Amino acid sequence: MVSVLAFDTAGNGCSAAVLREGRLAARRFAAMARGQSEQLLPMIAAVLAEAAVPIATLDLIAVTVGPGAFTGLRIGIAAARGLALASGVPALGITSFAAVAAQVPLETLAGRSLVVALDSRRAELYLQAFGHDGVALGEGALVSAADLARWVPAGPLLLAGDAAPALAAALAPRRPDLAPGPGIADAANVARLAAAAWYPGLRPPPPRPLYLRAPDTTAPRHAATGR
Repeated sequence: MVSVLAFDTAGNGCSAAVLREGRLAARRFAAMARGQSEQLLPMIAAVLAEAAVPIATLDLIAVTVGPGAFTGLRIGIAAARGLALASGVPALGITSFAAVAAQVPLETLAGRSLVVALDSRRAELYLQAFGHDGVALGEGALVSAADLARWVPAGPLLLAGDAAPALAAALAPRRPDLAPGPGIADAANVARLAAAAWYPGLRPPPPRPLYLRAPDTTAPRHAATGR
């Protein structure tokens, strides 16, 4: 059975987990908007020690690749790439949308579409829709407040993610339901998704960030003016 180390620093949390032989062997989770750089490596060391799994014996390292906060994404992806390089264990990226959607049991959808709404820390929301079978209905997107009602699928809706309450308020006339839980990606689900994708000989490309939004930077004056 596959052994996976997974972690998440993409959003409003920091977590790490080890899945070994089909069961969750260790997990750490903390809700936080900042400070993941100080927490992540101690969490990784703690779950590896608790699971008694040397990193070189893992089959896979998995990390959320966004969308999410730029700093958080860089922290997690850099850690995954560094550990993969040092250990020779392949690293796989899992989207934050998929990690949050995995928290919602299929039986609770009951014919409804699932929309995962993630906090962009701006007026827009990161959204991805999934069918009642859990399969993504399209790519994720950064959606403005004015376009929320037009973007979501028709029919009954179940909302998940840390921005689900904000989306529910925008869609109040449709009376969408909210999935239980905090809606923050959890490394335990990242590990399960990665284990399901693993096969012997898997060598995915290095994880790359899924930003969906340009960085909050300003061009230098000489570049903006052409001087």
